[in-house]
Amino acid sequence: MFKGIRFKFITIYFLLVFMAMVIIGVFIIQQFEQYHLDVVRGNLTQIAGSVMTTLEEIDWQNNKEEIQKNISPYEKMGMEIYVIEKNNDFTIISSTNLSYWNQNAMYILDSDLILSGFHGEIKEKDIVSSQENQRSSKNMIFPLYDEHSRITGAVYLRQNLEDIYRTLDQSKSILTRATMLALFITFVLGYFVAKSITGPINDVTIKAEKMARGDFDQVVEVKSDDEIGQLASMFNYLTARLRTVLQEISNEKKKMDTIINNMADGLIATTAEGKIIHANPIALRMLKLQGETLTNKTFDDVFSSLNKKLTLGFFEEKKKWYGNEIIDVEGNVKLRAKYAPILRENGDLEGIVVLLQDVTEYEKLENMRKEFVANVSHELRTPLTTIKSYTESLLDGVLEDKGLATDWLNVINSETDRMTRLVQELLQLSKLDYKKSKWNKAEIDINEIVKNSILKLEVSAKNKKQQLEYIGAEEAIFVLVDKDRMEQVVLNILSNAIKYTGESGKIKIKVHQENNHAEVIIQDNGIGIPSQHLPRIFERFYRVDKARSREMGGTGLGLSIAKQIIEAHDGEIEIFSGEESRGTRVTISIPLVKRELAYD
Repeated sequence: MFKGIRFKFITIYFLLVFMAMVIIGVFIIQQFEQYHLDVVRGNLTQIAGSVMTTLEEIDWQNNKEEIQKNISPYEKMGMEIYVIEKNNDFTIISSTNLSYWNQNAMYILDSDLILSGFHGEIKEKDIVSSQENQRSSKNMIFPLYDEHSRITGAVYLRQNLEDIYRTLDQSKSILTRATMLALFITFVLGYFVAKSITGPINDVTIKAEKMARGDFDQVVEVKSDDEIGQLASMFNYLTARLRTVLQEISNEKKKMDTIINNMADGLIATTAEGKIIHANPIALRMLKLQGETLTNKTFDDVFSSLNKKLTLGFFEEKKKWYGNEIIDVEGNVKLRAKYAPILRENGDLEGIVVLLQDVTEYEKLENMRKEFVANVSHELRTPLTTIKSYTESLLDGVLEDKGLATDWLNVINSETDRMTRLVQELLQLSKLDYKKSKWNKAEIDINEIVKNSILKLEVSAKNKKQQLEYIGAEEAIFVLVDKDRMEQVVLNILSNAIKYTGESGKIKIKVHQENNHAEVIIQDNGIGIPSQHLPRIFERFYRVDKARSREMGGTGLGLSIAKQIIEAHDGEIEIFSGEESRGTRVTISIPLVKRELAYD
């Protein structure tokens, strides 16, 4: 309480009024006392002059009765007049107080004052006593001279000052009570004045404290237009601005959190000491970490086991704060970690931010691209090598042997057809990839497409003494497809079944309707596909047995084209196979045509 500004205000006002009243009181009492003493001095001087004039007119030393007669009237005025004769005893020869006649003045009156008077000085002395048996008085002495200017006596006057000092004491009492009243009024007024000043300040302080705790809905009441009112208005303006700025910051933070938490890449931020301060859900998923366990781990704990170059020590040692590294995570997942520093305004390092990108598919696609280029090069190089070698042999003279030349030209023609077929299939894949294929879709019975495909490959199956078993639907199943393209898919699957099924094998073809879809199932009992190859069976140029596939004339693009065509018709194609020599089952699913019911 005593440290508060309100107490300080009251204390200052109290001291100011107290000091002012004390100074004023002392000045007034002194002036009042001095005034009355001057009045008494003047009266005594005037009376002394009158008495001395009277004494000069008479032979005062020999006419004591005459002196007494002249000074007696002054007794009623409250003055004491003593006429002292100059002799060895300083005898009082006349006095307004008859009890002091003929007594030694040195024992009754002030001796110092008497001696000064008989030395020719007009002198006065105030005797102020606090004792009850003594009185306060003003004493003055005037020397008397004869005709030869010799001091022959003195007139001693004494005026009682009790009334004056009693009046002064009453004045002091009045001033004291006035001072106490003024101090009380000052205290009360000071309290309210200080309250009017400190009240808004306390209000601002309380509401500022609430704002410090996070409650920004604070408004201070403006009660005046003075500096305090301006402070309150400025506080309200500051609160409104702060609320607006915090809302903008909160909105920006929410936007940033939404972007970071929903971005496709992982993000981890750490301080310069290695404490992880942020990790979005994608980063936790990529690194297979839990948010709870991450709080107890440092940056080096997370990344040092994945890549030794992703540690703060390595960054500090190499002075390399920008870069990227590839890290391997469980499950054959590859991540690219791009890192960059977080710098303060003065350039000091504040932390590190790491961006994690899942490049598993990219790496896989890159490998597929390299493999694709290698396969295309190999597929083209083989027939080109054959054509070139046979052509050079023909040019070297084999052309004259018509029989051998005819055989070699047939080989050249076959290899040319093989290259043409490969290029055509690549062009078809390119058009499918870039959505440039033209589709002649029409409603057609899927049974018709399957029957036509079986009819075209029936001879090939008979040549291998294979049995083709067709189970068609009892009713027509209409689908919206490009007939030629769909027949191409069925021919490809069926030809693969014939090609990879041994002699006297069995191939079963079934068509039926399943959940608003038309399904074509081609099941063989051929060599089958190992399970580890099934995930990649639709990749371009991918072969389970490359040497044997090339011997059978395959390009490795048929299944890729088939998958593209089926997906372009919003369908699905799946291949199932167990162990080797257990056969393969291919399922093709195409949506049925949506028909509206007609009512008569």
